Amino acid sequence: MSVHKDISLHAEKQNQLFNKFALLEQKREDYIQEAIEMCKAGKEFTTDFINEVTLQINELANQRLVPIRKIVTPEMVREYVEQK
Repeated sequence: MSVHKDISLHAEKQNQLFNKFALLEQKREDYIQEAIEMCKAGKEFTTDFINEVTLQINELANQRLVPIRKIVTPEMVREYVEQK
């Protein structure tokens, strides 16, 4: 296989990883926003969906191309809402 093809395949793989990261990051942010809104309304909420996506992001981060994300706790959401 030529060097050009090797480089192209590598770049394509990295691009796919970044695209997957971007989708997961947006999903995580959406879940965080949902938890914030529920907390503000005084409703019960969970961070389970946030953390499922966080774990998927951190699996991608093992390849050292994307940043890791912290696990979110209900206390973190409450603190954020109280500060606003």
